Amino acid sequence: MPANPSPPLSRQASYFLLATAALGLAPFLPYLPWSMGLLAGLLLLWRGVLSYRESAPPSRFALLLVAALGAILTLREYHILFGKQPGLTLLAMLLPLKLLEARTRRDGRMALLLCCFMLSGQFLNAQGMGVAAFVLLCATAIVASSAKLEQPALALRPALQTALRLLGGAVPLMLLLFVLFPRINGPLWGMPLDATAGSTGLSDRMQPGSISELIQSGEIAFRVEFDGTPPAPAQRYWRGPVLTDFDGREWKVRDSTMRREPNYTEEGPAYRYSMTLEAHNRGWLLALDYPGAGVDNALYGDDLTLLSRRAVRSRIRYSLSSYPATPVGLDERQYVLGAALRLPAASNPRTTALGAALQASHGDPAARIDAAIAFMRSARLAYTLNPPLLGQHGADEFLFDSKRGFCEHFAGSFVVLMRAAGVPARVVTGYQGGDLNPIDGTLIVRQSDAHAWAEVWLAGRGWLRVDPTAASAPRRIDDGIASALPQGEEMPLMLRENAEWLRNLRYRFEALNNGWNQWVLGYNAQRQIELMRSLGLPDADWRQLAGLLGAFAGAWLLWLMIRLWPRHARRDALDRCWQQACRKLTRRGLRRQLWEAPTSFAQRAAQALPQHAEEISAIAERYAALRYGPLTANHQQELAALKAAVQQFKP
Repeated sequence: MPANPSPPLSRQASYFLLATAALGLAPFLPYLPWSMGLLAGLLLLWRGVLSYRESAPPSRFALLLVAALGAILTLREYHILFGKQPGLTLLAMLLPLKLLEARTRRDGRMALLLCCFMLSGQFLNAQGMGVAAFVLLCATAIVASSAKLEQPALALRPALQTALRLLGGAVPLMLLLFVLFPRINGPLWGMPLDATAGSTGLSDRMQPGSISELIQSGEIAFRVEFDGTPPAPAQRYWRGPVLTDFDGREWKVRDSTMRREPNYTEEGPAYRYSMTLEAHNRGWLLALDYPGAGVDNALYGDDLTLLSRRAVRSRIRYSLSSYPATPVGLDERQYVLGAALRLPAASNPRTTALGAALQASHGDPAARIDAAIAFMRSARLAYTLNPPLLGQHGADEFLFDSKRGFCEHFAGSFVVLMRAAGVPARVVTGYQGGDLNPIDGTLIVRQSDAHAWAEVWLAGRGWLRVDPTAASAPRRIDDGIASALPQGEEMPLMLRENAEWLRNLRYRFEALNNGWNQWVLGYNAQRQIELMRSLGLPDADWRQLAGLLGAFAGAWLLWLMIRLWPRHARRDALDRCWQQACRKLTRRGLRRQLWEAPTSFAQRAAQALPQHAEEISAIAERYAALRYGPLTANHQQELAALKAAVQQFKP
């Protein structure tokens, strides 16, 4: 047994620990499998019952069984115990288990350290302002629980005040670390990718219903800041994956040659802008047609896509210029055009027959395109978010039977019709439109703006954009999705016209969140260099930054140490006189203890020095009367007499 065993954990301290653990686990629940979330909640409830009844913790064998159950549930969900999500899931179970076995203050300290470790795990799931505020709240609870743990008699309010005071003292140091800690390009550490990690956004394939499901999401896909006036809504086509291969039901991306420079020469007016692209775990970078050369860490595909050199697994920012009037694909290779004409055998016979008829009646390919658009307009096709399910021949069923569909139905059927008419065509997916935030002036493009359109090739003109959705439902392009839907069709909450107050609230929040993303999460090595230049350090490297950080941090810690250094109250003349008498007795081996009253010390000194007993008693009694008695008119005379007696006292 240790010589100084840790004191037992009090009931109130257990309640503090339980509340802190529950607060730290709360933001993890949406990311946990329901079985593990339920297990963590039951373990916390078990700990609460034990604290209320002041019962002994469960046996180690029972805790090992629970830990094994948690590992089995995690393995069943993720098929692996390593990685971000499995690790966080196991951590969410280990914290309640640690609380269950807690018996002493030392166990409580270990549980609080585990809570601190969990705070960093929250930033692996999200890094927004809400998460940062919640982490700050959790940190306050941890420090308050620590104060309660060390001082069991401390009430809730003083514990919180102590926590806020300590955290307030750490704020300047935190800001120094944020501004001056040398940034590096890329993460500080790596971890294995989760096998089940999902992504939100466009896919490299499209089938009926894929995009209509995506637009139900109000999540932000990217933000745009234009240098000048942005293009009109009808020109905001944000190009993503280009789908060429078609198997009769599903469209897929075809392999494309990648280049460091675009295979076209920029012409015409340009739009210059900066993109802040959210993570989508894919390689493509969204851009207006057609991005010019010089985009950092980007490659240019022969299908006119812009791709990142690595998958976009975190929010990135890039600047570029687009030239929408640039002619592209004028000298397109034959194998590319052949792939853009290919159709599976015996697929969509009615659409194929219509395309053959258009080819027979119109020798000019441009006339076939116009005739196809005229046919789709005359067919009175309806734009809807809830199209009926289509069978094997989707284009036939959409154009001739149901006549109700979303943008992928319009684009896919049109491309099938064009290929059947002998016109090379392909599907382009991306986003169309965007919502201008009046608060900060940024253009916000959401997943609900996902769109699909067609691209056709004409000799002498190259690849041209044709949007059959715009031809059949022009209000979708000019005024947005909500205006194009049939009367009475249910829309996503953020698209409803009667939610103006909700949109205004969303604008303000998103403007604030954009500032957080740009100036906090986006504070990278380049921005740090720019800040140092503005402060007069044009050539600041990691050595200078580390030196500045050490100097400022050392100065702040020194100031805190001086402020917190124990200070003795300044003694008055009466105390100085009494201390002088005590020092004289100390030289004779009689040291006064801090807890010892003047009269008690005088009695002990008188017994040790009987020859000076009368002097010692007189000095002590006179000091006690002046210090603790009522203030009299002759106080100064009595003080002078005490000083004279102390000076004459020579033991």
